[in-house]
Amino acid sequence: MTLNPADSACAEALRGRLSQDLFRPVEPRYLEEPRGLFKGTAGLLALPRTVEEVSELIRAAARARVPVVPYGGGTGLVGGQICAGGPAPLILSLERMSAIRAVHRLENVIVAEAGAILADVQAAARDAGRLFPLSLAAEGSCRIGGNLSTNAGGVNVLRYGNARDLCLGLEAVLPDGSIWHGLTRLRKDNTGYDLRDLLIGAEGTLGVITAAALKLHPIPASTGTAMLVVPDPAAALELLTLARDLTGDGISAFELIHGEGLAFLDETLPDVRQPFDARPDWCVLIELGLFAGLDAQDMLVRLFETAAARDLALDGVIAQNEAQRDALWAVRERIPEANRLIGAISSHDISLPLAAIPDFIARAGAAVARHGDLRVNCFGHLGDGNLHYNVFPPRGRSKADFAAQREAIKRMVHDLVYALGGSFSAEHGVGRLKVGDLERYADPARLAAMRAIKAALDPHGIMNPGAVLRGPAD
Repeated sequence: MTLNPADSACAEALRGRLSQDLFRPVEPRYLEEPRGLFKGTAGLLALPRTVEEVSELIRAAARARVPVVPYGGGTGLVGGQICAGGPAPLILSLERMSAIRAVHRLENVIVAEAGAILADVQAAARDAGRLFPLSLAAEGSCRIGGNLSTNAGGVNVLRYGNARDLCLGLEAVLPDGSIWHGLTRLRKDNTGYDLRDLLIGAEGTLGVITAAALKLHPIPASTGTAMLVVPDPAAALELLTLARDLTGDGISAFELIHGEGLAFLDETLPDVRQPFDARPDWCVLIELGLFAGLDAQDMLVRLFETAAARDLALDGVIAQNEAQRDALWAVRERIPEANRLIGAISSHDISLPLAAIPDFIARAGAAVARHGDLRVNCFGHLGDGNLHYNVFPPRGRSKADFAAQREAIKRMVHDLVYALGGSFSAEHGVGRLKVGDLERYADPARLAAMRAIKAALDPHGIMNPGAVLRGPAD
């Protein structure tokens, strides 16, 4: 399987069939990614406006054996949007396909093109009196096509599920250029293989998502937010169980925060107002969304009092207004920014069975300590088992001082996750960063099936080569 670059001959052939304004010079932002781990190359940048134009571009690339890298908002953290080696690809950006095609309020469905920014989809749903609950830090710049291609998670997975769980149907262009008209709004369609679920999470390796029919939900009538200090992660899990017993499906978010993260905020972002003068070792951020007849503030008070009586909560703050809610969320949402300013030796986006989390945190902490006086910031979406377990240098040292230990630390963390029945990638995907991890930890039968599917749908290997599965030149 040999791929050719998107060179001047390829550009000339494409320009002969398509409008000239589909093509633009490649700006640096299309060749960079947030962590700076990959530097991309490109021969051509195309910005189609319709699914038919996407089809023509992919069909031409298939004929010429030119690699195609679909590009959404560029916010991915595993290098899936960057082609760092091999022939210069055609970068296919969906940013011009950003329309909200329809809102079906009675059906609780919104139809959006792949280039729609997540925050714009949320706003369109809100204008219709509905909620689109996918929410993550990059929602002001990430795009729906990328969210689906990576099966994005975020803070509301506990209640509403991943991006996959919020999608009813897709419109997509397959690797031969054919258009799949799967933009169904049906909630029951039991007619064979589900191509929707195949394309979601495939990171552009099996085709290009161009539009999606997405599920909406009612907006809760009463919301409440609290930050509670807990003795340890085991107590946090007991508190989660208690909150579920009291509220049923009313928990929208349940975030675990480590004291090291609070210390990082003090060190790098002192403008972030923290609710506790004495920084706790562990705390949780809880958000409730309840419906008519129920009061979220009263429920949080009841939860705190019950938890305190059982020694599950040592202290707490309940937001009394939107400004206080925003201040509590700022503590959680700015921890990744503080992490970047400190500089991690090794970062891990992992998931575990809930019951295994306290054991993992204890065992991983002891294993990290054997590598030296390192700092660990463990935080994340405890309600769905997703932890961001990041290892940092001691104060006064830089991550460069520990570069030689990075691979050993990563292997140690991922081996322990695997041993406890977890996953090395909870919500960030595989991209190019974690291809080796997939080969190491994936079930052999599953990996073989993935390769067979890739070969069947993309026999020339043009779609995002090197992402998820190792490419022929890797």
